[in-house]
Amino acid sequence: MNTAQKTLLKLPSDQDSSGRTLGDEEIKFVADAIKSGTLTSTKGTFTKQFEQQFAQHLGMQHGYACSSGTAALHTAYAAIDPEPGDEFITTSITDMGALTPILYQSAIPVFADVDPKSLNVTAETIEKVISPRTKAIVVTHLFGCPANMNEIMDLARSKNIPVIEDCAQAFLAEHQNKKIGTIGDIGCFSLQQGKHITTGEGGIVVSNDEHYARRMFLYINKAWGYGDQNPDHYFAALNYRMNDITGAVALAQLQKLEPSVRNRVKHANRLTKMLKGIAGIQTPTPLTGDIHSYWKYCLNVDSNVINGGADGLAKELREHYGIFSAPRYIRKPAFECEIFQKRRTFGNSQFPFTEARPEALNYDAENFAGTYAGLAGILVLPWNEAYTDEHLNYLADAIQESVAKLS
Repeated sequence: MNTAQKTLLKLPSDQDSSGRTLGDEEIKFVADAIKSGTLTSTKGTFTKQFEQQFAQHLGMQHGYACSSGTAALHTAYAAIDPEPGDEFITTSITDMGALTPILYQSAIPVFADVDPKSLNVTAETIEKVISPRTKAIVVTHLFGCPANMNEIMDLARSKNIPVIEDCAQAFLAEHQNKKIGTIGDIGCFSLQQGKHITTGEGGIVVSNDEHYARRMFLYINKAWGYGDQNPDHYFAALNYRMNDITGAVALAQLQKLEPSVRNRVKHANRLTKMLKGIAGIQTPTPLTGDIHSYWKYCLNVDSNVINGGADGLAKELREHYGIFSAPRYIRKPAFECEIFQKRRTFGNSQFPFTEARPEALNYDAENFAGTYAGLAGILVLPWNEAYTDEHLNYLADAIQESVAKLS
């Protein structure tokens, strides 16, 4: 590719229609919902259909839609029902929407280190931070790459600790022939703009556990016992319901989930073959037998081989090929944000950090070697289901030529 002679190719984006599957099906369902005049999911039909079909799709007994991926995780944490000061083990590399709900439930996020290649937590890193106050383990399947759930579940079951799967980026990913979101006690999904399917904002929780399912259903509905003989507001809870217009979009999008993921995986596997053998970069390496569902396609960049590392490669791709990628994924580990460093929570109280063990708030860099190494080398490429062979060829050529220039 000679960029001086060839027109730059604009890649599809998941931030607009070029990289999304939204179309006539969503428009029809939304129109039907509006024409019905019933836009609340407590009386409408679309959200209920989405909940039932999504749960069935995963082979789960219960599914409850909510207003966002953050709401889904908060609902799961509330189902666990921690005491003030209880601990939720989570990952150092995640969105803040997965962490602040822990604080809102008066619990303490305790950060486990990650594998520097997958950027996922492991049974080994989790075990190092388990304490008598550990109430739950939250496993994030970053970028769509499954964590090693068999090992994590063996550890969790041996300690009698429930596991919540954060599947916001991992629709239809699989670990050892088991769908992600069905292995732990609760699975949480996001329908935010850039996810595998989208409603702009939205989420859903799934579980086979009757106790957790009941708690989640109630929590989404202000703890009001819809359908009970003598309903009441049984405990402190929020209104996290999905409205039926959003439910209509979700139902139409669900019908497109399998082909969307299939396209992502097919093109990712092809790109991996096209980039094979390029010195200084490592392509995604899911565990043997696992299915990576590629929310994003990531490279690990060796700064000892490529000048400037991930930052240098990102700059080259942007300036000479118009490809916008994200070195480091997030600017810094979650525990370096002010909410944890300065304990800014409720007024000046610093609650619930005031209830924490000192060891639970130990954010020393020496405890997070995998986190810092992983963030330093990761380069997140733009990715969605609308890619074609032309887009892949352009992306592969751009990476090959950029690496050659920087090596």
